[in-house]
Amino acid sequence: MHRTTFMILGLACVAVGIVGAFLPILPSTIFFILAAACFARSSPRLEKKILDHPVFGPPVISWREHGAIPLNAKLYAIAGMCFGYALFYWGTAPQLWLAAVVAVGMIGCAIYVVSRPSGPTPKDQGADPM
Repeated sequence: MHRTTFMILGLACVAVGIVGAFLPILPSTIFFILAAACFARSSPRLEKKILDHPVFGPPVISWREHGAIPLNAKLYAIAGMCFGYALFYWGTAPQLWLAAVVAVGMIGCAIYVVSRPSGPTPKDQGADPM
């Protein structure tokens, strides 16, 4: 049951990741990161397929090894958050308290994304920083 659950979750994440690759407001990389984590517990063959993928593999490996988010991905994420907030605000005309709660949540997410390294540090690459 444990392996089956992770397999189903992994396949669902891959499906959402594929949709996100074509929709600009839905991220795809995070779903491939989650899928790889699920497949690590259920299907090493499918995990390897994700890690070896020419487009989605490098960001997943970078996240696993360094907790890194590439600069262009950070820019897309921040732009997507701004666009999503604008759609939310103009589409629903929320009360001030709700607009503020959603804004605080998105700002918190944006701070997390920006605070992640953009790539491996010299220490991660085995180079002597001094």
